[in-house]
Amino acid sequence: MLTRVVWSPALLGYDFGPGHPMAPVRLDLTFRLARELGVLDAEGVQLVGAEPASAEVLQTAHDPEYVAAVVRASATGEIDVDHGLGTPDDPCFPGMHEAAARIVAGSVEAAGAVWSGDVLHAVNLAGGMHHAMRSSAAGFCIYNDAVAAIRRLLDAGAQRVAYIDLDAHHGDGVEAAFWDDPRVLTVSIHESGLTLFPGTGHVTDVGGPHARGTVVNVAVPAGTSDTRWLRAVDAVALTVVRAFAPEVLVTQHGCDAHGQDPLTHLDVSVDAQREAMERVHELAHAVCGGRWLALGGGGYAITQVVPRVWTHLLAVAAHAPIPAETAVPEGYAEHVRVITSGGGSPPTMGDGPVRPPRPWSDGYDPSDDVDRVILAARRAVFDWHGLDPLYD
Repeated sequence: MLTRVVWSPALLGYDFGPGHPMAPVRLDLTFRLARELGVLDAEGVQLVGAEPASAEVLQTAHDPEYVAAVVRASATGEIDVDHGLGTPDDPCFPGMHEAAARIVAGSVEAAGAVWSGDVLHAVNLAGGMHHAMRSSAAGFCIYNDAVAAIRRLLDAGAQRVAYIDLDAHHGDGVEAAFWDDPRVLTVSIHESGLTLFPGTGHVTDVGGPHARGTVVNVAVPAGTSDTRWLRAVDAVALTVVRAFAPEVLVTQHGCDAHGQDPLTHLDVSVDAQREAMERVHELAHAVCGGRWLALGGGGYAITQVVPRVWTHLLAVAAHAPIPAETAVPEGYAEHVRVITSGGGSPPTMGDGPVRPPRPWSDGYDPSDDVDRVILAARRAVFDWHGLDPLYD
């Protein structure tokens, strides 16, 4: 079973500059850690780079005028607020178009390889740019590689694609792109828009008139931690995807739900995020023959969290999972100490054991604020999938 991993140092070119939270070193550290732990040498792992996507490919996700605006801003630094370019979140930088287009190509080509059967799983950690809209950049995202990858799957003949977004931020750009397309189920488990950008992703948002029930939002409150977050994953995301019965699964694994992330307010450990990866991996094998494309996304605790979470994702996709208690290699830890002037890395690949979530079949707790969110999400969409909101 082959697992394609999209990686080359050229992907570090997506760089908004010093001080920006989306620092490319998080990718460099991840692949350094994965290599030292032997993940990239696991049997069946195929490392591939990517050249920038063509205008034709980019226009499967974006208007031609927007692509032209990015090309212009990339070459001249021209601020274009109407297209979200040159803002504090998305400052212009030389080569921006090529860097963002390279990420898109990585995800699109990986999706094609999964669909064709050339590989079983594929991972693009540089991808997951889920906020970019059809005609504007947003939230550190210039081009939406997830949308372009799903378009590739649909164009290749897929009739049902499920997208699960586990980033702390709502997957608004992907949701918007497929709002009225019954072939695509989008499920986003995110911090409530009452406390976090982009302020969207409400439980009442369930899709357009031709695709009711194919948009699913679980907006958990600030402070949500491991067990209750995993309960939301199990009771909503995994359940509705099984009912939808996709032919291929696309997942976004932004790791900014962690308690140490500086931009969000959730408290989901490395171990719980690893559990979620294992669950979606098992789901892919159970419902769509293993066809699984996994993407990166947010994550701004650059030395403490991101490399560990994403190394786990690579390992799970490679069928070579790493126990959470595994020690972080000393060579990697020393490198982190050097680049952080002594800041260091956590000693192990996990934060500590996670208590298993209570199954939804054990009953709904009306006093629990996350249970109330879960039930609201189930009531909003489950009827369209022939599921009972109250009972499994």
